[in-house]
Amino acid sequence: FINGDVLTMDPDNRVGEAVAVRGERIEAVGTTEEIMALVGESTEVIDLRGRTLMPGFVDAHGHFPGSGMRVVSEDLNSPPIGGMTAMEEVLAALKRRAENTEPGEWVTGFGYDDTLLAEGRHPTRAELDGVSTEHPVAALHISGHMLVANSRALELAGISADSDDPVGGVIGRRPGSLEPNGLLEETAREGVLRLMQDMAIADVYRMIKAAVRDYAQVGVTTAQSGGTSVELTRGLGLFSQFGVIPQRLVLFPFAHEFGDSLLNGEYRAADYENDRVHMAAVKLVADGSIQGYTGYLSLPYHTPYHDDPEYRGYPAIPREMLFEKVAALHRAGYQLAIHGNGDESIEDILDAFEAALEQHPADDPRMILIHSQMAREDQVARMRALGVTPSFFSAHTWYWGDRHRDIFMGPERAAVMLSL
Repeated sequence: FINGDVLTMDPDNRVGEAVAVRGERIEAVGTTEEIMALVGESTEVIDLRGRTLMPGFVDAHGHFPGSGMRVVSEDLNSPPIGGMTAMEEVLAALKRRAENTEPGEWVTGFGYDDTLLAEGRHPTRAELDGVSTEHPVAALHISGHMLVANSRALELAGISADSDDPVGGVIGRRPGSLEPNGLLEETAREGVLRLMQDMAIADVYRMIKAAVRDYAQVGVTTAQSGGTSVELTRGLGLFSQFGVIPQRLVLFPFAHEFGDSLLNGEYRAADYENDRVHMAAVKLVADGSIQGYTGYLSLPYHTPYHDDPEYRGYPAIPREMLFEKVAALHRAGYQLAIHGNGDESIEDILDAFEAALEQHPADDPRMILIHSQMAREDQVARMRALGVTPSFFSAHTWYWGDRHRDIFMGPERAAVMLSL
């Protein structure tokens, strides 16, 4: 590559004119004249014509290949990233997909946002039954922490009026009844998720190819999939080996998906890795999302949820269980990546990690506290003392900041989210 501005990102932050690459290695950086002296008969020469060449971006928080969902599922996002402004538009989009889907096959949509729809609410089971009774239908909330299912989808997942709320989740109910209204929060949604994600290999391929293009177009050369099942982990490794995914991948295996294998010696990272796939920290999800009212707070939400002025959300993993899981995984030698949005959840996470360190001291375990969205100043100080890395996801502030201020957190707490 010649005649450009080559950002080396080396300790001196040098900028070169040209770079020589042999195979997958950078061989030399220098002036155009110096690099042209290395050119042989088989060398491909690319003239940058004054443009900038820089290292690829490393995605520090992502869910590859989730951005490719749009090719297999209906995009229900609202402006500025979609077009849905009212419930009738959401339902019409799902109905169009149902009309073009074989009876019995799943009809899914993703990204609906109750706070940006004119009605200011979630779809209902009855409305999704109106989309189709021949198909299982599910609409995934933009937070990813809840979904709404129609009667057929609930039936396939075994969810009925007789179903108890699972630990760390809530089955929405119709007023004055135990009958599900279709809304499934946190762990309650997992059965439906597994069914709707059981796709044909051709659809998986299409989704991955779309995600590959999304990441490549913005210069991402290392992508993260922050929470993978055994099946997704194997699939991504296979598509990587076949050259379908050119990016390097960093995968966080879900603790609840890999289960006992993480502790009984059956799990071996090398069984899933190749030269472009790396198995990294083990992932736990300690609470939900602020914009879904499932983040776990020390003080009530600014606007009461279901008219409950004391509502503070809830943990996806109860405190005692969290202590046990963190201690076991830390003792086994894993780096941990724990999702925590609300400050009460963050407190539980830090308490559990500190207890695990006291029981089994380790040099630089570098636990990642994913999101750390509503972390207080005292909690950020604790993170530093414990060697915890807060993985702030600033896109939340860009996208939901006004609604955190006006709906979920109020002006005082929203003013310091993700900014300490």
